[in-house]
Amino acid sequence: MQVLQSANFSYLDPSRGWDGGVNAFYRLIYRQLITKAPNDAKDPNAMVPDLAESLGKVSDDGLIWTYKLKAGIKFDTGAPITSKDVKFGISRSWDPEIGIGSPYLKNLIDAPKGYQGPYRSGELPTIETPDDRTIVFHLKAPFPEFDAALSQPSGTPFPVGTGAGDSFIKDVVASGPYDVEKFVPGSLIQLKRNPHWDAKGDTARKAYPDAWRFTIGVEGATIDERLIAGQGADINAISGSVQTSTIARLQTPQLKVRTVKAPSTCLSYLGLNTTKKPLNDLKVRQAINYAVDKSSVLNATGGRQFATISNSLLPPTVSGHVDYDPYPSANNAGDAAKARQLLTEAGHPNGFTMTLDVRANETEQRKGEAIQQALKRAGIKVALNVIDASTYYETIGTPSQQHDAALTGWCPDWASSASTFLPPLFDGRHITPKGNQNLAQLDDDAVNAEIDRIGAMTDLAAANRAWGELDKKIMALAPFVPLNVENRIYLPGTNVAGVIAPSGDVDYGIIGLKDPAKG
Repeated sequence: MQVLQSANFSYLDPSRGWDGGVNAFYRLIYRQLITKAPNDAKDPNAMVPDLAESLGKVSDDGLIWTYKLKAGIKFDTGAPITSKDVKFGISRSWDPEIGIGSPYLKNLIDAPKGYQGPYRSGELPTIETPDDRTIVFHLKAPFPEFDAALSQPSGTPFPVGTGAGDSFIKDVVASGPYDVEKFVPGSLIQLKRNPHWDAKGDTARKAYPDAWRFTIGVEGATIDERLIAGQGADINAISGSVQTSTIARLQTPQLKVRTVKAPSTCLSYLGLNTTKKPLNDLKVRQAINYAVDKSSVLNATGGRQFATISNSLLPPTVSGHVDYDPYPSANNAGDAAKARQLLTEAGHPNGFTMTLDVRANETEQRKGEAIQQALKRAGIKVALNVIDASTYYETIGTPSQQHDAALTGWCPDWASSASTFLPPLFDGRHITPKGNQNLAQLDDDAVNAEIDRIGAMTDLAAANRAWGELDKKIMALAPFVPLNVENRIYLPGTNVAGVIAPSGDVDYGIIGLKDPAKG
């Protein structure tokens, strides 16, 4: 199987990496206690046992979760995967240098104050391993979706004592159906079969191909041209969503039959750093919300065929979504006059200058330019700071390197749940020196308290309604400018099968070749 992509993966280490592209890749080489059901399942958003025999057994007070590992599971070294390895892998999330990926487990598990992971602080006492196949988690507070939290990359087991420092930057210990055979950063990743993976014990992955080849650093337009031409090994190739400029060319019968259009659960947004002057002033942030021309950003994204304008934080596909518009303008084209009025009230009648971080990607830079032009009408001068795609999320997630604003996006981490949307983006108690997801650096006591209250609710329908109300309260503080929800359009090679994306992302675990002898 061939995969063509422009940007390098953030990290092979699942305690460090945590974005849509690398998460899909992780599914090939890593397993967790629990995982998302495959994309071809009856309910592709369901959580299913992976290394565990079943979903977790929770105590009456909701604070203790217990799991039993399947028998016979092994690493690619042939060593058995034990409960101690699961505990060790998860505890790496507390390391201040390594644990910059998914924050859910370290936010939920009741670790001792000051705990800094296994390399610095030793074992984590709040994860118990009474025998090699039993693991028990003690939580800070009830969290009904803890099964789903364990499905995150940070839930990956590793042999006790491995992975210190940069050990897993170029090589890893695999628990999934494939292992890394060759890795040339920014150029190539080749995967080979893990001989110790047992298909009978893995219901989430089919692992059809004998090998995978990820070719990295190819321009997006070149990828699209190769997939359209469909010659040689490219008949066995897949890539991420096509370029917006390519969409019009996919209307021929030959290409239309190959095209897969997937609705996205991901919000594209402009994050405003509330710690930077003058963005620490609510009226200034509200002015920016009024000023942005979302229709021009939509055009830069690829138009209505490719995206839908968003005015709230939670996309329509995410539980708790409420349809409202707190900063309206005619045709979503921005209201420069209202923005100027608010800036004048804030003491900036002549506007101000700010820096916007943008990923080095053709579409993202066009979106940045559309925002730049819209804010100029309100008197705000925007300088674009273009950052390499492979380091973009790490850069903007480091507060010391973060500028006034960042253009980025967010996807729910499981089941289109608002509990994986609002808390990581707005809980001020989890602003970290590295791997920070709260780009607004919003730390509001009322928001934090409401996140705790809703997160502990066992009535998920009531919780969803509460998340929708919290969406409104947060937008009243104007820490973000919601922009749009982008669809994803894939063009698999003619010999590729299994490209199903019910919620936006493809599932490498079920993809294969129609005829393995071709290409």
